[in-house]
Amino acid sequence: MRGLSEFWSDLFEKFGLMILGLAVFAAVVGLILFLADRAPKKGRDVWQLLAFVAPALLLLLVGLIYPAARTATLAFFDRTGREFVGLDNFVWMFTQPDILLVIGNTLIWVALVPTLSTVIGLAYAIFIDKSKGEKVLKSLVFMPMAISFVGAGIIWRFMYEYRQEGFSEQIGLLNQILVWLGQEPQQFLVDAPANTFFLIVVMVWIQTGFAMVLLSAAIKGVPVEIIEAARLDGANAWQQFRNVTLPGIRGTLVVVVTTISIATLKVFDIVRAMTGGQYDTSVVANEMYTQAFNRGEQGYGSALALILFLMVLPIVVYNVRVMRQQKEIR
Repeated sequence: MRGLSEFWSDLFEKFGLMILGLAVFAAVVGLILFLADRAPKKGRDVWQLLAFVAPALLLLLVGLIYPAARTATLAFFDRTGREFVGLDNFVWMFTQPDILLVIGNTLIWVALVPTLSTVIGLAYAIFIDKSKGEKVLKSLVFMPMAISFVGAGIIWRFMYEYRQEGFSEQIGLLNQILVWLGQEPQQFLVDAPANTFFLIVVMVWIQTGFAMVLLSAAIKGVPVEIIEAARLDGANAWQQFRNVTLPGIRGTLVVVVTTISIATLKVFDIVRAMTGGQYDTSVVANEMYTQAFNRGEQGYGSALALILFLMVLPIVVYNVRVMRQQKEIR
């Protein structure tokens, strides 16, 4: 009997707060809808608008704005969140060799992943455009997008798996290929700094399909008449691509690069699932989690989160500006 009561007590501690929050949210939405129905005709439009917008605003406030403000505040406090330490957390961040390595790894990710994903996706979209079996070929490249980052990390961890000497066979595909070629198996995820690039391959594998789909649609949207006119003027395939196709898909290219860059800056799952941030592979998002939750350093973790936000913000602003310019042109 006691065990049963303890079970229900633990269950309530885990899910009670979530259920209470959902109940309060439902009550607030119901109250707004009730007031909107009972409001006078003159103010009914305002109340009805509020009834539709308020739930989203409430969720935005609770799930995004408050945590962001709280994190920004904690970045200037100590590990307990009680004593104000000013910029000490940021001084720590930019003076610790380990954290500088983390920031450097993140910049390498941001430099390589969007570039490689976009270039490979664009090349693939161009070469298979209007070819036989185009839909099947696109599906094969887009399939990794359906896999979660954690799932992709586990798949590629098996690809990179290493077994020491004494085992008859390597279970990692890449190491088994090396053995077949008469080479020694390698510890792909251990040997720095090459292990960072092997992790980047996983992200490129996922994001290439995203880039390919958007760029392929943009290429098909380039007017055929302009391409035919360029061909009649004697332009070869490369000149047609550089002078006609590329300017026509510039807006989509910007969206693809910026979107992948934002996703790359926030990358966490792949690193966490494959190396846990060990062997000099950690990135800002992973280090933020490690400091805040594993080591209990709320100040350090919040400072890293704030720096990550500041790194993402210019890309988001640029992306929004480009999208507005496209909308105005249309």
